[in-house]
Amino acid sequence: MLAEKVVVVGGGVLGAQIGLMSAYTGHDTTFFLRSEGSIGRTQAKIDHFSAQMLQDLEAAKKLIGNPIGKLLYPRALIEDWDNITAEKIDEYAKQAKDRFEKCLHYELDVTKAFVDADIVIESMSEDPKAKIAIYEQIREHLPEKTILLTNSSTLLPSQFADHTGRPEKYCALHFANEIWKNNTAEIMGHPGTDPEVFKKVVAFALELNMIPLQLHKEQPGYILNSMLVPFLNAAQELWANEVSDPETIDLTWRLATGAPAGPFKILDVVGLETAYNINQMNPKSQEEGSSSNKIAKLLKEKIDRGETGVNAGKGFYDYKK
Repeated sequence: MLAEKVVVVGGGVLGAQIGLMSAYTGHDTTFFLRSEGSIGRTQAKIDHFSAQMLQDLEAAKKLIGNPIGKLLYPRALIEDWDNITAEKIDEYAKQAKDRFEKCLHYELDVTKAFVDADIVIESMSEDPKAKIAIYEQIREHLPEKTILLTNSSTLLPSQFADHTGRPEKYCALHFANEIWKNNTAEIMGHPGTDPEVFKKVVAFALELNMIPLQLHKEQPGYILNSMLVPFLNAAQELWANEVSDPETIDLTWRLATGAPAGPFKILDVVGLETAYNINQMNPKSQEEGSSSNKIAKLLKEKIDRGETGVNAGKGFYDYKK
């Protein structure tokens, strides 16, 4: 195993999922958090997503023998679908519960969190100043061997490399939401990333039961978000400009494409705070009357009401019903 100890910086929606998947695959995993309150918020996400993972394992039993099962099973939780049995799924579920209990830890002390860390994954919000601040806080505490990764959705590693204290051992490793089902791992270096480090990150992604997707150069949004973000922006513009409502826009997309979810359902999964931060990176978001400015105001209203998406129980849709 390349990484015996993994540290996840941040316990948000994706940070929690990354930590769970790290533990599921047998890595000793620590969340470095900044306050006692962060522990409670992260634990709530751990409870939520671990329950989903176990539910998806149980549901996979009903897919055994069904030709469509190969398309729907949780790919990162079950490595060999062709030879799967209900008994093997029960073994996976038992192992998951054991590892979630034994391999997941929380640490608030920066001097303790990174001791002997092989891999550190920063999974903060899309706020460049916050990312720089955390890198400058932790860089003196990272062992020489540590590879530092960012899970940033849209920002480039070259923006932060000089702040990490180890630019040659720094690159991006981006995961999709519901990591245990959508097991993509986009790997993007910057011009100063050591090619051998890049290869180790590919190997680490495989350890997490991910499919490594290697980028040959830096690209804002990687591969997935280069396609997804414009799609979500188009939907939000229709909403902000009062062309139609979120439910109708989603219905249109689902009926026309056969997709299981529309853009606003996807935004609920991504989280409206993340959507807001991405929108704020558009200079036009500060121009009064622009579509981006209208989107920002509407998203901020929902965020201020606590309607931040699936994890909050309500976003564009009510998940408490």
